[in-house]
Amino acid sequence: MQALRLIEDGRLALEDAPEPTAPGAGEVIVRMKTVALNHIDLWGFRGMAFAKRKLPIVAGVEGAGEIAAVGPGVANRRPGDPVVLYAGMICGHCPACLRGQENLCENIADGGIMGFHRDGLAAQYVRLPARQTIPVPAGVDWATSATAPVTFATVQHMLFDNARLVAGETILVHAAGSGVGTTAVLMAKAVGARVLATVGSEEKIARVEALGADAVLNYRKDRFETWARRQTGKKGVDVVFEHVGPDTWAGSLLALKRGGRLVTCGSTSGISAETNLFQVFQQQLRIIGSFGANFRNVAEGLAKMASREVLPVIDSVIDLADFGQGLKRMADRAGWNPTTTVLGWPGRATMTGPDSAGRPNKPAEDLARILGRLERRRFPAGAIIIGGGEPAEEMYIVEDGLAEVLISDRNGLSKIFHSSRILTHVAI
Repeated sequence: MQALRLIEDGRLALEDAPEPTAPGAGEVIVRMKTVALNHIDLWGFRGMAFAKRKLPIVAGVEGAGEIAAVGPGVANRRPGDPVVLYAGMICGHCPACLRGQENLCENIADGGIMGFHRDGLAAQYVRLPARQTIPVPAGVDWATSATAPVTFATVQHMLFDNARLVAGETILVHAAGSGVGTTAVLMAKAVGARVLATVGSEEKIARVEALGADAVLNYRKDRFETWARRQTGKKGVDVVFEHVGPDTWAGSLLALKRGGRLVTCGSTSGISAETNLFQVFQQQLRIIGSFGANFRNVAEGLAKMASREVLPVIDSVIDLADFGQGLKRMADRAGWNPTTTVLGWPGRATMTGPDSAGRPNKPAEDLARILGRLERRRFPAGAIIIGGGEPAEEMYIVEDGLAEVLISDRNGLSKIFHSSRILTHVAI
């Protein structure tokens, strides 16, 4: 099989690797389909692993795939089941694990995090304990589900387990063009909160507004804490969603109302920030650290995807071999939303969407009317046919059932997608 390995800090290589041996008791082997990129991948790439590790290791902390084999004693997983993978190697028996607080596992330091301290998910096959796979509901495609274990679950845990955000409250979301930032905007709006958001460039303002944010500010041009207090009649916000760190820390505390809550899951601008302790106790502020998520949070995020209540905003879908370019794009903040989904095996990948004229996707039977020389082929329900050259100018969805579809090579048709995102090349 192939695996994407971190050879040394800052150097990745797609290499041949031995396939996992047969799963042991309580284990499964997962055939990987997609891997999603996050800042934790960037930290690992740079060598910021917070613990000793021995390189090379397989990269990839977040991803989705299908069960390929099950070991003895595994009764709740079957070959072919779609799952996402929980990368923290929890013990499963400490008090925190037994309470369903897997991200507080007392023995996580022994196992570490896959893709960060030990071999991760960017391989064709991955063996791990069955308990660390969470079923993917029907209707959630590979690219979308790949963002559930880290991006979606982290925000679910922050907003609702820790910050206890409820309808009618006002939340300030920092870096709202990021993976967790866009997800926070969408999840907060879905429960009826008022969302104030900051971004780092003018072009991102309209995009975050389109997600539903009630007001958006370029924090590089104006003081966001003053703006947030004006937006709330000088009262301040109920919750600050913080993951930037020193650059926004002091202002975030000033933006809070009396009794407000700040929840933080990251510190991308540094590790140390000065805190006015007088302000913390006088204003009765609550500062909550949040790292990762538990199994329940992952399942809750997947349920929101399945119901279409909240869907991730994906910057790009790329070849696995271009994993390093995705990391650079994230580090340079080049993307509108640096949550990048990496295609597994086989093939290359692209994003899908409406056609070039902004029209919605057409039913598959329209192909016979629109295209030239035709050929009859069969595709399963949900397949998407992309046509019109590179980039694709037209897109068609297969209707329910195993459809016989008429397709043509006249317009450079060359790709078939089995979900709303990705699968493989089909030569026509």
